Amino acid sequence: MEKTWRWFGKKDKIALSMLREIGVEGIVSALHDIPNGEIWTEEAILDLKNYIEAAGLRWSVIESLPVSEGIKNNAPNRDQLIDNYIVSLENLGKCGLKTICYNFMPVIDWIRTDLEYKLEDGTSTLFFDKIKFAYFDILILNRKDADKEYTSEELAKVYELDKTITEAEKEQLIDTIIVKTQGFINGNIKAGDQNPVAIFNRLLAVYDNIDKNELRENLRYFLNRIMPVCEKYGINMCIHPDDPPFQMLGLPRIVTNEEDIRWILDAVDNPHNGLTFCAGSLSTGLQNNVPELARKFASRTHFVHLRSTETLEGGNFIEASHLEGRGHLIELVKIFDTENSKLPMRVDHGRMMLGDEDKGYNPGYSFHGRMFALAQIDGVMATFQHLNK
Repeated sequence: MEKTWRWFGKKDKIALSMLREIGVEGIVSALHDIPNGEIWTEEAILDLKNYIEAAGLRWSVIESLPVSEGIKNNAPNRDQLIDNYIVSLENLGKCGLKTICYNFMPVIDWIRTDLEYKLEDGTSTLFFDKIKFAYFDILILNRKDADKEYTSEELAKVYELDKTITEAEKEQLIDTIIVKTQGFINGNIKAGDQNPVAIFNRLLAVYDNIDKNELRENLRYFLNRIMPVCEKYGINMCIHPDDPPFQMLGLPRIVTNEEDIRWILDAVDNPHNGLTFCAGSLSTGLQNNVPELARKFASRTHFVHLRSTETLEGGNFIEASHLEGRGHLIELVKIFDTENSKLPMRVDHGRMMLGDEDKGYNPGYSFHGRMFALAQIDGVMATFQHLNK
């Protein structure tokens, strides 16, 4: 597989020259300065493409060309937003960019409650604490009927936490869940927005009457509209699994397990309608056997995210070592190397280590932590290639 790296554009504190030195071959990036729903021009695309190529690398994957909320919730301007998306796809195709990672998660992208969870070895990682999240959901958002989605034992722990949590800790929880993990990836809320909780609640309210079936149909409509331009330019659309892959905040989730993935691929049965196989997202769902999913969907996978998680008691989960956890990345490398070996691959969500914590990197996107993970996976890939000679 091609060794790629998620890079957040010219403002990224990690320079392309650093990536070239550590063996990265392709770049995963996007035009992050363009608001969701607006057209990506050829000029803007070529500017970034040429910048990447001048560093001796190639722009391998777009992550992401964001799907606007109005497309997901069938707003009155849905068709205009899709028209804009099609023009952006045309411009990407004209510039020779053919792999588009996107997601169809309503309102919020990936969810964590701790961005610097300390480990015994001195490194830190991302963590999801279900009780902290339930506290945010029930007592900060005050979401209607939120308490009905948790067990009596979980509710007791939420109200016990309420006795000791400080105002600063509440603010940190808000910042972690709906600001820091979202703002740097074309999220709906960004740093500096006033009263993010009120903004978030307004966004959630739009989906009050949208269930899983309706969201699925909105995805089908979107895919049917864009497939002709994908066929014309050979563009592969790769939907990313929900993270985590289960219902949260009363929102519908439609990319959580084998049945969901099968539905999407069959609903628009076109080879350009494919999957981003994110082992990390899928591994947080106890319903998922990740290697089994890889075997079943390798042929419709166009992009691979190699990271792993470990599920813990009480609904908690943590990012695992890239050689451990429920992602089974060693086995995945073997599967994809056998079934679809030319795919772009990137390691994901590396630990903070060796001074990463002082560099201001985006959450989950450290330099040393991801470099260490890339070295681990590079060694695994080299081993299989050697054994298969």
